[in-house]
Amino acid sequence: MLGAVASFSMMAIGGREVAGELDTFELMLCRSLIAIAILVPFGLATTRLHEVRTDRFGTHVVRNLFHFAGQNLWFYAVAFIPLAQLFAIEFTTPIWIALLAPLFLGEALTKWRVIAAVLGFTGILVIAQPGYAPLNAGHLTAALSTLGFCGSIMLTKALSRTESTFCILFWLGVTQAIYGAVAVGYDGDVTLPSAQNLHWVVLVGICGLTAHISLTKALTLAPASVVAPMDFARLPIIAVVGWLAYLEPLTLAVALGAGLILIANTINLRAEQRRPGATA
Repeated sequence: MLGAVASFSMMAIGGREVAGELDTFELMLCRSLIAIAILVPFGLATTRLHEVRTDRFGTHVVRNLFHFAGQNLWFYAVAFIPLAQLFAIEFTTPIWIALLAPLFLGEALTKWRVIAAVLGFTGILVIAQPGYAPLNAGHLTAALSTLGFCGSIMLTKALSRTESTFCILFWLGVTQAIYGAVAVGYDGDVTLPSAQNLHWVVLVGICGLTAHISLTKALTLAPASVVAPMDFARLPIIAVVGWLAYLEPLTLAVALGAGLILIANTINLRAEQRRPGATA
């Protein structure tokens, strides 16, 4: 789990460092090409390429379109709001999944899911402080990115019943490279990473893979009730990084809002574990 925490944090730093040179589509294209360059040799060396199947290719396409949209919005927000605010808003994703699952997965809308959603939304308001602190496009895109991640996670849950992690990651890289190429080439204005920023782009590409691999591995070794609180450790870590590297203030509002979001996630997780038929 430490690998996931470090990977997500480094990906945010890398995204901010290249934001002035590459737009989000260009960064996503580079990230996807790097992922493919790593996955194909790894698959050949470990004889895992046979795990790549096309039986559910349509689901992969839709799943990765959600992820592509969410990740682009996330990278856009990186350049405009403090890193601690971005991560705190991102942590509302499980709450919105619980709220949207009844609509798309036919699950029951329980009172605990409603309570968790209200607390999570309150946490966002405390962090963003609308009417008191100035809001910008970064807050909106950060919030919208959670919807993209919601769709991606719900479809990943469906895919994981029949597809291996390698297969899911392979199609993630391939389809997002196609999406990125189409988006980058749409206006005909293509910028390649400079020598000064190339290492940041490579870092984003590597960490994008290691974050997913580490989180998936953590969930195979420990129950979600253990993994989820550890993942939340990203928030204080990135808050300190933002303070040291970018002089971002450590505010009480972020701490209080993050606390509400953590409570909401805990309520949602406990309620899910008590649900009849739920697995560890």
